[in-house]
Amino acid sequence: MSSLSASPASHPFAKTLDTFKTASGKSGRFYSLPKLARQFPNVKRLPVSLRIVLEAVLRQCDGQRVTREHVQQLAQWQPNAPRNEEIPFVVARVVLQDFTGVPLLADLAAMRNVAAELGKPPSAIEPLVPVDLVVDHSVMIDYFGSKKALDLNMKLEFERNRERYEFMKWGMQAFDTFGVVPPGFGIVHQVNLEYLARGVHKTGPKGDKLYYPDTLVGTDSHTTMINGIGVVGWGVGGIEAEAGMLGQPVYFLTPDVVGVHLTGRLREGVTATDLVLTITELLRKQKVVGKFVEFFGEGTASLTVPDRATLANMAPEYGATMGFFPVDERTLDYFQGTGRKKGEIEALEAYFRAQGLFGVPGEGEIDYSEVVTLDLETVAPSLAGPKRPQDRIEITHLSSRFNELFTAPASANGFNQPAEKLDQTFNTSDGTALHNGDVLIAAITSCTNTSNPSVMLAAGLLAKKAVEAGLTVAPHIKTSLAPGSRIVTDYLTRTGLLPYLEKLGFNVAAYGCTTCIGNAGDLTAPINEAITSNDLVACAVLSGNRNFEARIHPLIKANFLASPPLVVAYAIAGNVRKDLMTQPLGQGKKGKDVYLGDIWPSSEEVDKLLRQAMRPKTFRENYEQVGAKPGKLWEQIQGSTGEVYPWPTSGYIARPPFFDGFEQTPTPREATVQGARIMALFGDSITTDHISPAGSIKPDSPAGRYLQALGVKPVDFNSYGSRRGNHEVMMRGTFANVRIKNLMLPPTEDGSRVEGGYTLMQLPGETQGQRMAIYDAAMAYQAAGVPTVIFAGEEYGTGSSRDWAAKGTRLQGIRAVVARSFERIHRSNLVGMGVLPLQFQGSDSWSSLGLTGSEVIDIRIEGELLPQRNATLVIHRADGSTQEVTLTLRIDTPIEVEYYRHGGILPYVLRQLLA
Repeated sequence: MSSLSASPASHPFAKTLDTFKTASGKSGRFYSLPKLARQFPNVKRLPVSLRIVLEAVLRQCDGQRVTREHVQQLAQWQPNAPRNEEIPFVVARVVLQDFTGVPLLADLAAMRNVAAELGKPPSAIEPLVPVDLVVDHSVMIDYFGSKKALDLNMKLEFERNRERYEFMKWGMQAFDTFGVVPPGFGIVHQVNLEYLARGVHKTGPKGDKLYYPDTLVGTDSHTTMINGIGVVGWGVGGIEAEAGMLGQPVYFLTPDVVGVHLTGRLREGVTATDLVLTITELLRKQKVVGKFVEFFGEGTASLTVPDRATLANMAPEYGATMGFFPVDERTLDYFQGTGRKKGEIEALEAYFRAQGLFGVPGEGEIDYSEVVTLDLETVAPSLAGPKRPQDRIEITHLSSRFNELFTAPASANGFNQPAEKLDQTFNTSDGTALHNGDVLIAAITSCTNTSNPSVMLAAGLLAKKAVEAGLTVAPHIKTSLAPGSRIVTDYLTRTGLLPYLEKLGFNVAAYGCTTCIGNAGDLTAPINEAITSNDLVACAVLSGNRNFEARIHPLIKANFLASPPLVVAYAIAGNVRKDLMTQPLGQGKKGKDVYLGDIWPSSEEVDKLLRQAMRPKTFRENYEQVGAKPGKLWEQIQGSTGEVYPWPTSGYIARPPFFDGFEQTPTPREATVQGARIMALFGDSITTDHISPAGSIKPDSPAGRYLQALGVKPVDFNSYGSRRGNHEVMMRGTFANVRIKNLMLPPTEDGSRVEGGYTLMQLPGETQGQRMAIYDAAMAYQAAGVPTVIFAGEEYGTGSSRDWAAKGTRLQGIRAVVARSFERIHRSNLVGMGVLPLQFQGSDSWSSLGLTGSEVIDIRIEGELLPQRNATLVIHRADGSTQEVTLTLRIDTPIEVEYYRHGGILPYVLRQLLA
């Protein structure tokens, strides 16, 4: 197992091996950071998160992958030193969600095909650390507002995804270290928090166990939710996770660590959601991208684990690699409340105390790169939107802010609508009156908040008071409750609150990621038609973590993130232009005005019910069913058997092409591009939701046409996410987002930018200058042997859906992406797929260089391929002139150079395994 250290006798730091004892008298061995601190005194003042990484580097030190120098470098970390050293971090386990897990499993299966074809044992391809795949992304809200919604949605889920689930069943029997949590248990992050995370791991013979902390990477950016219980881990693309589970260290540059000093306490009526939106706004401005964030101080110590997990979950939204909370008494309480065994809890406490890592540090105890302070008493009730999670709006300003954005230009995040249209009424064909600002989707989603009983109980209490006051929700509003765990339904039922949520339409519709990832399901045809024909700015209010354009629903332009009780409140209000602080939510019994303050639950009311949410027996009984009684629908799924997958014809699963023509010795690969054409010119904040296929598949799109050619009817398309195991579908959906704007295309007559995945063909011939789908143009360029490049602005590649954002780019023949800056994971994934990321220097941009898309592009890298060296962009213009511009090569580390030379991380790892 790759989680083991080198043998103690040969270990370069053998003297750091020590023992500890639990409260019950059991002893265990561990690699001691306090002993290492005798040689490197600086260790005692390192941030807690870095010390946990240091433990892994120390334990894994074998003189080859992890060297004595790696240990020394990290042990001597300085808060503000240059960051040019990489850390080889071998994690204890890997966690997957099904959208990213299925293509990863497909890659593993294809590797086994290659091994068999080369005469090697297929079993050489086997995860070397435990891997858990949680099926949580495949359910859609087709049915809502009824007690039958959950069963009907799950039945549809299994019908749509049978081929994918058969493939997972094959993986469970083919690999020894690969497990699946079936559909219907909850989302990966909450299942990870409540069940998969063990606190500490142990290995070795009985009576001589070596203990080490739980660490992981996961194929979802919000893997960071696990930081709430002191587990070091973050989201990576499926490409990196695959390498990690096959024994490769996760390599990353030594990070800065930003300390967030929380003081005071939250005021009455303020929720953890309000806090997380405030933190997101604060840290986005602080520019913590690529950094570790670590919370400390008395305010941090006062937060419950669910509150901490809510804050940690949103680390991708504030841009950090992690949002880390140390292990303390509250962590132990949470482990006890969620049904962990006594021995596990004792080992967790004893281990972290022995390492000097137990407890939340106070002010001045740790050396951070910088410190940001927030007084919790200053946090106010808030929402975020309408297009980004960092755009916080205090509830008192939402109505006026929407009115401002209605007429504001798109460049100012607005909707560019005429002012006279704001107050108009539009009737649907079935008689429903619609207005701009109407809430058409109100979803208590699983992503961030349902791990947190305080906000879920607050939503239930608010619903109870609303129903008792005579308030209702309009029937055309699509309401849903999708808990992140079955435990939520259990405590809402035991506290008697679920019936009140149901009376307002918030019936349990699924246990999984739904509205927040675009699985909201469709609206009614009359509403769709009214929105389209009148260009309405309709709204969604959801308790999720992301609200990027076209993510929630392609026709809903304004999406606001809010706490679960506010989701219920806005569903009742029906329109975000209603100021909930001064205007009534609605009229209740006898026409009486009911205000938000009348029904908002007090913290005392919530606290009285909180103990109902943490019953160890409930957690144990629930998760015992994962292996024993996962449900008839899952038990009826039959997968193929054997070590090698037979690849039956399927629109969901296909053998990936990344190993086609594989040779044990790599062909030398040049990091130059000659005679390339420009595929797209993008602005700032192009997310992987823009790049990667996500959401519904349009019948007239390249992917839709492909599926129809296979005989699949549009009603059976399912979503892009569900078809991530089929590269033919995914490469056709790359850059196909309905809101993406390729600025090569000229503006429309009214001056607005064309939306959708289109480009202008630049090859000479009949189609030159014509607009066509990016996929169709990509195939034409590849057929002509012409490479392509993309230019972009700041923060290229933020967001989720990451693996196919890089894989699709590669399969479309795009050789390089030149941007003002990159998001961390997407940059590394581009390298991992053999695509060059390059960054403009200084104030240069494609706009300042006057690019139009008609130019021919060369990229030269002379001499040895080294991390972050200069490269030259050569622009050949239509008038015959040329211009040279210096770029920075964003291949950041020596190991990434090796990945690129091998044609990507997957061929590199396969060669390592087969050697």
